[in-house]
Amino acid sequence: MSTTPRRARLLLPVVLLVAWLGIGGALGPYAGKLGEVATNDQAAFLPRSAESTKVIDEQRAFQQDETLPAIVVWTADGEAVTAKQRAAATKALTSLAGRPGVIGKASPALASKDGRALEGVVQLAPGLGDELPGALDAIRAAAERVPGTKAQLAGPAASQADLSDAFAGIDGILLAVALVTVLVILLLVYRSVLLPLVIMAGAVFALGLACAVVYVLADHDVVRVDGQVQGILSILVIGAATDYALLLTARYREELAEREDRFAAVRAALRRSWGAITASAGTVALGLLALLLSDLTNNRALGPVGAIGIVCAVLSALTFLPAALVLLGRTAFWPAKPRPAGDEGRTGVWQRAADLVDRAPRKVWATALAALLVCAAFAPTLTAKGVPLDETFVNDAPSVAAQQTLSRHFPGGSGNPAVVIAAADRATGVMAAARATEGVVEAAAVTESGRPGGGAPRVVDGKVRIDVTLRAAADSDAAKDTVARLRTAVHAVPGARALVGGYTAQSYDTQRTAERDRTLIVPVVLAIILVILTGLLRSLVTPLLLVATVALNFLATLGISALVFRHGFGFTGTDASVPLYGFVFLVALGVDYNIFLMSRVREESLRHGVRQGVLRGLVTTGGVITSAGVVLAATFAALGVIPLAFLVQIAFIVAFGVLLDTLVVRSLLVPALVRDIGRTAWWPGSLGRRSERSRGR
Repeated sequence: MSTTPRRARLLLPVVLLVAWLGIGGALGPYAGKLGEVATNDQAAFLPRSAESTKVIDEQRAFQQDETLPAIVVWTADGEAVTAKQRAAATKALTSLAGRPGVIGKASPALASKDGRALEGVVQLAPGLGDELPGALDAIRAAAERVPGTKAQLAGPAASQADLSDAFAGIDGILLAVALVTVLVILLLVYRSVLLPLVIMAGAVFALGLACAVVYVLADHDVVRVDGQVQGILSILVIGAATDYALLLTARYREELAEREDRFAAVRAALRRSWGAITASAGTVALGLLALLLSDLTNNRALGPVGAIGIVCAVLSALTFLPAALVLLGRTAFWPAKPRPAGDEGRTGVWQRAADLVDRAPRKVWATALAALLVCAAFAPTLTAKGVPLDETFVNDAPSVAAQQTLSRHFPGGSGNPAVVIAAADRATGVMAAARATEGVVEAAAVTESGRPGGGAPRVVDGKVRIDVTLRAAADSDAAKDTVARLRTAVHAVPGARALVGGYTAQSYDTQRTAERDRTLIVPVVLAIILVILTGLLRSLVTPLLLVATVALNFLATLGISALVFRHGFGFTGTDASVPLYGFVFLVALGVDYNIFLMSRVREESLRHGVRQGVLRGLVTTGGVITSAGVVLAATFAALGVIPLAFLVQIAFIVAFGVLLDTLVVRSLLVPALVRDIGRTAWWPGSLGRRSERSRGR
C-alpha cells in the first residue's frame, strides 16, 4: 500500500497543529497582559441611564481637576484627642501639598462629636495606577507622625488600592490553580499521561487567542475589561474548552475501540459530536451576548468578552484537538487502552443508574423533583441588595477596617456623602428640603475652597453642588432608603432640576437596574436556549422539559446558596449582579450537559427505540458528562482564590449548581422523565412517529 495517501491525510492535521502552536507562542503572553487594558474604576461600570451616573458627569464641572479622595482617620490612645494632636494632624495633612499624586491642599483635621477621633481628606489625582500605593504610603507616613494616635486610610482611594491588591497576580495565580485542578482531574479520569496534557494545551491555546482578541478590542475601547471580567474569562475558557474536549475524546475513544483507522475514527467522532458541541457553545455564547441588553456596564462588558472566549474554546476543540488525536492515535490513551464508553458490564455505576431509571422511572423523577423543590423554596431568602462594605473583601482589607473606625466616631455617611446637583437659584430650597428628609444629618453647598459650608457656594453653569451627610452607613439599606426619600424631596423643589448621586445612590441605582435586567434578560436567555434545543433535537416537548429542569436547578441552587452564604460564609448580603450572572452561567452551561445527553439519546433512539435510547444514552454519556461537570465546577471554584465576595459567591453558585445538575438533573430527573413520557417526549418530530412502530415506548 502506498504511503502517499497516508502522508496526504497527515498534511491537514500537521498544518492545524503548527498553526495552533504558532498561536500559542505568539498570543499566549496576552493571557498575562490583559491587566494592562483592564480598569477597576467602579465609576466606569455604573448603570448608563441612572440618575447617579448623570451626577458624576455634572460633578466634573465643579472640580478644577477630577480627584480621588483619601480619608485619614485618627483615633487617640486615650479617651479623647487633644488640641495638640489635632494641630499635629492638620500640620501632617498640610505637609502633603505638592507631593506626587496630591492635588491642592488637604482639609484641616476635624474632630468627631465624641471627641475621640479626627478626620481629614486628601485629594489624589485619578488614574494613578501603579503609583497609587506610593501616594497612599506617603499619606500614611505623614499621618503616623501624630503622637499618641493610630492612623488609618479610608475612602475611594484606599478602597481602589485594596481592590487592585485583590486582583494582583490574577493572571498567574488564578490560571495556575485552574490548570492544576483540571489536570489532576483529567489524570484521574483518563489514567493516561499524554491526553490530559493535550487537552490542557488546547485550553491554554484557546485562552491565549481569546485574551489577544479581547486585548485588541479593549485597547481600542470596543469592549471594557475589569478584574472580574478578566478572571471569569480565564475560568470560562479553560472550563468550556475542557468540556468540549472531553466530549470529543469520549466519542473518539469509542470509535477507536471499534476500528483500526485513526483517521476514520476522528472523522466519525467529529461527525457525531460536532452538533452537540456547537449547540452547547451556541447556548453559552448567545446567553452571554444577551447581557448586552443590560443597563449595567460591567454586565455589558462580560457579554461580548465571554462570547469571544467560548468561540475560541470551541474552535480549539474542533481543530487543534482532532489534529493532535490523528497524530497520536492510540498513543494518546497510553498506558490505558481505548474502549467503548459505558463498557463496564452490568455492575457499572451508570448501568445501575439506567436500571433504576428503567425499573421505576416515576418514583425516580418524583423523588428528584421533590428534593429540588424543597431546595428551591429557600431561593426567595437570597438577599441581592448588595454586599456591605465590610464584606466586600473576604480577607481583612485595611480600607474596610478604616471605614468601620470612621463610622464609629462620625455620622454613618461621613466620607461618602450623597451629592446633589441643583439650580443655583434654588439652592436654599434644596438644602432645606434635604435637611428635612428623614435620615439626613446635614446638607451644605460646596464652596470655592472645594469643601461644603463656610462660604458662598461655587456656581458653575448656573448650578451648585450640595453634599448631604446621611445618618446611616453609606452601604446600608437604611442609607439607600434615605436616598430614595431625598430624591423625592429635592425633585419636588420647583425649578431646582435636582439630581442625587454619590456612593449610596450608585448602590441604590445598581440594585434597581440589576432587578430590571433580570426581568428582561432571563426570558431572553430561556428563549435562546429553547430555540437551539428545538433545532438540535427536532422536538418541542423535550426542549421545554430541559429548559424547565435547568431553571428549577438554578432556583434550587439559589436556595442552597442562600443558606450557605448566611450560615456558612457569614455573608449578610449578595451582590446585585450575582443572581443574573449565576443564571446565565448555570442555565447556559447546565443545558450543555443535557444537550450532550439528549443528542446521544436521540441518536440511540433512532436505532433502538425510545426506551432503549434513554438507557443507552445514559450509560454511554454518564462518565464523560460527570467528568465534564466536575471539571467545570472545579474551574469555577478556583475563582474563590480572589478575595472578593462577588467572585466567591459566583464561584459557589456555579460550582454547586453544575454538580447538582450533573449528578441529579441530568443523571436521574431528565432520563426518568423521558423514559416515563415515552415517545411523546419527541413530539412532533419524526422520532415520535418512528417510536410508535418500535417495541419500546
